Amino acid sequence: MEAVIKSVKIAGMQAAVPPHRHSYVETPELFTQEEADKIYGSTGIHSRRILPKHLCASDMCIAAAETLLQRLEWDPASVDILIYVSQDSDYALPASACLMQSRLGLPSSAACLDVSLGCSGFVYGTWIASQLLNGSNGTRALVLCGDTSSRHLLPNDRGTLPLFGDAGVATALEFDESWPDSYAVFGTDGKGGQHIAVKAGGRRHPTIPESAPRSGEEEAKLFKDSRLHLNGAAVFSFTLKVVPKLIKDTLALANIHADDIDMVIMHQANKFILEHLRKKAKIPEHKYLIDMQDFGNTSSASVPLAICHKLSSYFEDNESKKVMLGGFGVGWSWGCIVTDMLPSVAPELIEIPDDFEPLSLEQV
Repeated sequence: MEAVIKSVKIAGMQAAVPPHRHSYVETPELFTQEEADKIYGSTGIHSRRILPKHLCASDMCIAAAETLLQRLEWDPASVDILIYVSQDSDYALPASACLMQSRLGLPSSAACLDVSLGCSGFVYGTWIASQLLNGSNGTRALVLCGDTSSRHLLPNDRGTLPLFGDAGVATALEFDESWPDSYAVFGTDGKGGQHIAVKAGGRRHPTIPESAPRSGEEEAKLFKDSRLHLNGAAVFSFTLKVVPKLIKDTLALANIHADDIDMVIMHQANKFILEHLRKKAKIPEHKYLIDMQDFGNTSSASVPLAICHKLSSYFEDNESKKVMLGGFGVGWSWGCIVTDMLPSVAPELIEIPDDFEPLSLEQV
């Protein structure tokens, strides 16, 4: 599917990560030092940020959003839309976005909803919020993307433990009739759903106990099914098959060439995949951001997190940059946006303290 986004600009971005680091390079544990160094060389991931158990992805997003609102000098009452993109909701219900509305002080007239997407989630969330702004009297929106992917991993899974970290990001969008059009392309193929999956936890394979206690064998199966299954070979094959065409189609929709793009920021899956993708799409290194060394794969947060971490000074010349933002993975789901970007405040990264007040059902 193709979309033209009119009159919406990215006003700012703010990322929040936990201060707690873990590195299999520094502490190999399940690996030999040689194995750990080899994994680092291939994935580009040296360490990951791990959120304490008493906090959730929503808390990182709230910390990012509160900081961003202050830096933009936006009154929370002026925000009309909140989209929370995550596959780690606080509760089965209500939607986390509803609780975030109250916590952030957004007006009761605001439209707030959750979107359950992973790797492609930032692109989808940005598009949804932009279209809601275009189809309403709203002028400002927040897109919050966050996941605690480290909590989905089996304790002894050598294939996934070094890869995934935790992060939350807030992106502020603003309606501006003078802003140039943005262009987006999306796609879905549910045949790939089995390759990145957490089988248990929903209504199909519930973790809620039934009328009788589970046997030890059933508990062991549930323990494993509640963790991430990742078929790396299938992910690599999917990426090289779908994403180069996604990039090509998005450029064609925008009626521009690759040389017209100032910077490409794709979902930060791992270095090996991104390098192969860059070469296949024929994108110059200096226009292609790879930044996962200190954070790992952070799912829906990875694109804006990379921007906040590495491109804070990129916009200091006060000139608009044409950027390509792309996401691809779990689902299979993919999306890409070409947009002009000149944030009102520079993208920044903060650390969320351990004593941060968690989001609660009981709102004051």
